[in-house]
Amino acid sequence: MKRTLKIATRKSPLALWQAKHVKSKLESYHPDLKVELVEMTTKGDQILNSPLSKIGGKGLFIKELETGILQGKADIAVHSMKDVPYELPIDFEIGAILERENPFDAFVSNNFNTIDDLPYGARLGTCSMRRMVQLKSKRPDLIIIDLRGNVNTRLRKLDNGEYDAIILACAGLIRLGFEDRIKQQMSETTCLPAVGQGAVGIEIRANDKKIKELLAPLIDIETTIRVEAERAMNARLEGGCSVAIAGYSTINNNEIIITGLVGSVNTGEILKRKISGPTGKAEKLGTDLAEELISLGAMDILNN
Repeated sequence: MKRTLKIATRKSPLALWQAKHVKSKLESYHPDLKVELVEMTTKGDQILNSPLSKIGGKGLFIKELETGILQGKADIAVHSMKDVPYELPIDFEIGAILERENPFDAFVSNNFNTIDDLPYGARLGTCSMRRMVQLKSKRPDLIIIDLRGNVNTRLRKLDNGEYDAIILACAGLIRLGFEDRIKQQMSETTCLPAVGQGAVGIEIRANDKKIKELLAPLIDIETTIRVEAERAMNARLEGGCSVAIAGYSTINNNEIIITGLVGSVNTGEILKRKISGPTGKAEKLGTDLAEELISLGAMDILNN
């Protein structure tokens, strides 16, 4: 008789794609395993008329899934790593991080090919303070309007003429088959990605050795090192959805290069620094990068 593993997931098309992707991987590695999806609705999915920064941040997308695991309704939960708070409840840990998709942001528009093509005073949709502060520094004339909802909803709002352009994650568009909607991939210098962007993570009960063994084949080592370094920086900065923090890393041979950014939506001030070192010290380097930003006044910006 096959063993059953239940995945807690949000109901949005992207969340379901991610959960089905994990299901497919698990069943291919473990033919004797039956994987079921347990679809749940989170507060983050329900409250769509306010910016995330005002209603509790990205943790709103995972709380109900964690409760489902504790109640025995599910065994694991699948998340976009950029939605996972830097500090997890004591009962949980990240059991696996899968190979990263394109981590950059996408400029999406029906009438313009790049952000530079937008006319003066154009309406740009995003709900991310990270994107807001970086794009405002490049185009202070733009009118940035809050944009909530899943990927399909956001594209529909653009198509209905509510915005001249919107910014979405390349990864989500690619995974949902909307790659042709990407007019411009925003470069690292134009809009540094969110910590963990493009990576899918699996949350499990802390110290659940049996589940860890099942997930082991899904782990991508390079992505894991990169995301852990970025999250270490974010943890030291105590970054959540209510502050503008970006973090992105690459690995070349055995060296990791991490770039971190802190910005203020109110003043437009931006601090940006880069650090590199051996991959074996990735998490420490992430923390060191945060310390460097703090020495330059990052906490004053974040607490402003």
